[in-house]
Amino acid sequence: MTSETEPLTLVLVGPMAAGKTSVGRRVARRLGVDFVDTDKRIVAAHGPIPALFAEHGEAYFRKLERQAVAVAVADGGVISLGGGAVTDAETRELLKAHSVVFLTVSAEAVADRIRGGNRPLLAGEDPIERWKRIYEERRPWYTEVASTTFDTSRRPMQRIADEIVAWKREQR
Repeated sequence: MTSETEPLTLVLVGPMAAGKTSVGRRVARRLGVDFVDTDKRIVAAHGPIPALFAEHGEAYFRKLERQAVAVAVADGGVISLGGGAVTDAETRELLKAHSVVFLTVSAEAVADRIRGGNRPLLAGEDPIERWKRIYEERRPWYTEVASTTFDTSRRPMQRIADEIVAWKREQR
């Protein structure tokens, strides 16, 4: 059981289109805690992510992201991280003290999910090939921080959320 001084914290990591927001909202609702999307917090405070990258560079964005993750995990709740958050060593270190769920997904499932979407990172070249390359680069970091892994490729998001809730309750 979590104590009064230690809020329930569950972090979701994984590649773009793995379902972190969709699953995260459901898990938070079931656990009766807040849901936080760190990318949305960054955008609300600093503006669009593509503009931050263009104007200040990736290192600046990762610093903002690291700060957003630190605040979110301190406050508790179910926290969805941007797909690239794990590329930052300090962020990975911060996650070691928390329950982290790695949501995996197949390229085939992602193709269905990103069709017609607005994902600047995948603009230009073949979006699925680019997604695969990014995922393979980051997979070791996702694995490094993960307490457990769930695949979201071909199962209902609600069922995955229910399984994550059951797993989290066993941890407490």
